[in-house]
Amino acid sequence: MQSVIVHYQEIALKGRNRPWFVERLVSNIRAVTADLGVVKVRALMGRIELQHVSNDDWPEVHNRLARLPGIANFSRAVRTRCDIDAIADTMLGELRDVQVESFRVTAKRADKRFPMTSPQIERELGGRIKSVRGWRVDLEHPELTVRVEILNDEAFCYLRKEPGAGGLPSGVSGRVACLMSGGIDSPVAAYRMIKRGCRVRLIHFHSYPILSHTSQDKVAELAELLTRRQLETRLYMVAFGDIQRKVVLTVPPPLRVVVYRRLMLRIAERIGRASGATALVTGEAVGQVASQTLDNMAVIDSVTSIPVLRPLVGMDKEEIVREARQLGTYEVSIVPDEDCCTLFTPKHPATRAKAYQVEAAEAGLGIDALVEEAATTAERRDLRFPAAVAPQEARSGTAG
Repeated sequence: MQSVIVHYQEIALKGRNRPWFVERLVSNIRAVTADLGVVKVRALMGRIELQHVSNDDWPEVHNRLARLPGIANFSRAVRTRCDIDAIADTMLGELRDVQVESFRVTAKRADKRFPMTSPQIERELGGRIKSVRGWRVDLEHPELTVRVEILNDEAFCYLRKEPGAGGLPSGVSGRVACLMSGGIDSPVAAYRMIKRGCRVRLIHFHSYPILSHTSQDKVAELAELLTRRQLETRLYMVAFGDIQRKVVLTVPPPLRVVVYRRLMLRIAERIGRASGATALVTGEAVGQVASQTLDNMAVIDSVTSIPVLRPLVGMDKEEIVREARQLGTYEVSIVPDEDCCTLFTPKHPATRAKAYQVEAAEAGLGIDALVEEAATTAERRDLRFPAAVAPQEARSGTAG
């Protein structure tokens, strides 16, 4: 029977909590393959099996599993009886159309009751393959590695390992709220938190109708791409243009960027708490732009009572771009747009803003009212993957 065997790595180190992590990964695999020809997903001894993956469905199953956090690697395999003759026959059947010059056999014996040790299994199967196919055994640099895994009542044979995303299954580490600009950095920051097992809410601040709708369209597309990784995404669109106009009227130009960021964090915290988030996430890196200095970050973070996480804080731009390309968000992020960060931005923002100066500049803004209005009027969109599971209709409000 055709199967896919999924291996995990970091989950195996979780001790007593491992069954809960494994069950979450099993649940995520079921969800991501819900519209494909997967008959059953079940946890086995240190691995997960997807049963009955057809040739037609395999390419899409491959693509989805490769994106799913928590998976170290996976392989298309054939399940057979836990018997050396049955295993050999199955392997030779799989190798019927394969043409190589060298090979080796690698065996893992999860069930120690099997009468042969792993080296004995490798020698026995290797000898049979060499006898039938005439290939040369090469233990150091084989052209093909034939793998077998022995479990309690069954064995699996496969020829290739496909790399997974690694990390932890989405949903095991709580919720965070990520500020999404539509640029290159924030989608990478969001994905890094998804890969650490967080369910990431996305919050985008826009200046429509003062500026065009492009930044919202970009963020919606980026959210779709991230949803392919975490399966469920809640996206909030926050109107920020009117708030920026009020800041321009009362705040000195050098301090405006810091005030913008402090207002964004306040609004994001308000929205995040209402949706169960226990931390905020940004795509900032130290010194990347003039406003992203340690002094400014300290002044900006002081307005929140929950942690502000910056997964990219020590990275340079080339490293972030490389990750964005691997993630598949780069081409969307570089589409020209007009976001709120380009509106009313001073030519020379303060790089070492003082808390007392910023607080004095904010005194006439009516912060609480601005935050409340922006949070309660934010547009909410719920996205799901795969598309066969219809996403909920977009709606306003921050509840849930």
